[in-house]
Amino acid sequence: MFDPRPIIAAVRDGRGLDAAGAARVARGLADGSVSDAQAGAFAMAVLTRGLGPEGRAALTRAMRDSGRVLAWDLPGPAVDKHSTGGIGDVTSLIVAPLVAACGAYVPMISGRGLGHTGGTLDKLEAIPGFRTDLDEAAFRRVVADVGCAIVAASADLAPADRRLYAIRDEAASVETIDLITPSILSKKLAAGLDGLVLDVKSGSGAFLTDPQAARDLARALVDTATAAGCPTVALITDMDQPLARAAGNAVEVAAALTVLRGDPGEEPLRDLSLALAAECLRVGGIPDAEARVAQALASGAAAERFARMIAAQGGPADVLTAPLPTAPVIRDIPAPRGEGTHIARIDATALGHAVLALGGGRIRAGAPIDPAVGLTDLARLGEPARRLGRVHAASEADARAAIAAVQAAYTLGPPTDPGPLIRERLT
Repeated sequence: MFDPRPIIAAVRDGRGLDAAGAARVARGLADGSVSDAQAGAFAMAVLTRGLGPEGRAALTRAMRDSGRVLAWDLPGPAVDKHSTGGIGDVTSLIVAPLVAACGAYVPMISGRGLGHTGGTLDKLEAIPGFRTDLDEAAFRRVVADVGCAIVAASADLAPADRRLYAIRDEAASVETIDLITPSILSKKLAAGLDGLVLDVKSGSGAFLTDPQAARDLARALVDTATAAGCPTVALITDMDQPLARAAGNAVEVAAALTVLRGDPGEEPLRDLSLALAAECLRVGGIPDAEARVAQALASGAAAERFARMIAAQGGPADVLTAPLPTAPVIRDIPAPRGEGTHIARIDATALGHAVLALGGGRIRAGAPIDPAVGLTDLARLGEPARRLGRVHAASEADARAAIAAVQAAYTLGPPTDPGPLIRERLT
C-alpha cells in the first residue's frame, strides 16, 4: 500500500522531488490513494520549499501521464492558448473561434475559477444550456466540425491535476511556479497539441504580482512545454487593472460578445485577443498571422464560429443576441469625493474578491455560482474619477458591501500612464 508521507516529507525538508516520487504522487492523486489531507500537505510543502526545474518538470510529466493522452488527425494544426488567470480576462471566448476561423483547430481544455480569478468554464456556463462536460467522442466531433471547442477535462485526462487543482484552491497554495507549471501544462500536453500560447499575467490582479516572478513562470512554462515536444510562446501581459471593464460570469461573456460583434468599448480585450490569436497561428505554422486574425474578426467570421461552437455544445444558436442572466439589483459605484481627480491605482485582486463575495465564484470546490452577479463599466487607470463602475448583486446588502469593496480597491490621484498591455514575449 502506497504511503506518500516520505515523499511529502522530502519536499517539506527541501530534498526535492524525483521522477519516481512525482509518478507515485500523481498516481495517488488520480486513484485516491493520496488523501485530501496529504494532497494539501504536499501542495503546501511545494509552496514553502519549492521543487526546482527538475522536480517541476518531473511533476508535469507525471501529471500528464496520470491519464489518457490525446492525439489528433486534423487538416490543420491543433493549437491552444492558456492564461495564468486575471480579472476580466475572457480572451479564451474570443481567441478560440478567431483561430478556428483562420484554419487552425482549438481543442481547448479549460478550468474553473481559482483563487480570486474567474474560470473560463464558469463563464461559459452562464450561457443557458451550454455544456462543458462533453465526452471524448463529442469533443472530437465539435473540434472537427466547428474548428474549436472549450470543455472541462474528462475524468481520464490529467486526473491528478483535476484533483490537485481544487485542493490548491481550498488550501491557499495557488501562488507558486512549481504548482502552476504542472497544473497548466499537464492538461495542455495531454490534449495532444501541435503548439501552445501562454498569457502570463503580471500585476495587482495576477497570482504573481512581481514582474520577475511572472518572467520566471513564463520561462518555466515555455522551457518545460518545449522540452516535452510542444512548441510554445509566452506573452507577459498587464494585470494591474481588469482586462475587460467587467468581472463576473455573464457580464464577462457580454464583454466577449462586444468584441466579437465589433462593437466599441473593450479595446484592451480586443487587442490582446488579436495578439494571442496571431501567436496561435504562428506556433501552428500558419503565415500572415496578424492580417488573418484581423480579417476574421472584422468580417464576422470569428463571431460566426463562436455561435456555431455554442450551439454545438448545447447553447442557443442566437447567442450573439440572446439574453444572458441578469441580477435583480444593479447599482452605480460612485468615486469617493475629494481624494483625487483620476484613477491612479487599482487593486485588481480586491475586485476579484468582491466578485467572490457577491457569489460569482467559489469559496469551496463544487459550491454553486450565481452567473448573473459581478461588476461592469469598471473605470480604468488614468481615467477621470467620476464613477468607478456598476455592481450587479442578488440583494441590496450584497450591493452595498460590493460598493464599499470596489471603492477601497481604487486609489485616486493625478493622471497616470497605465503602461503597455503586452510587456514581454518569450520563446
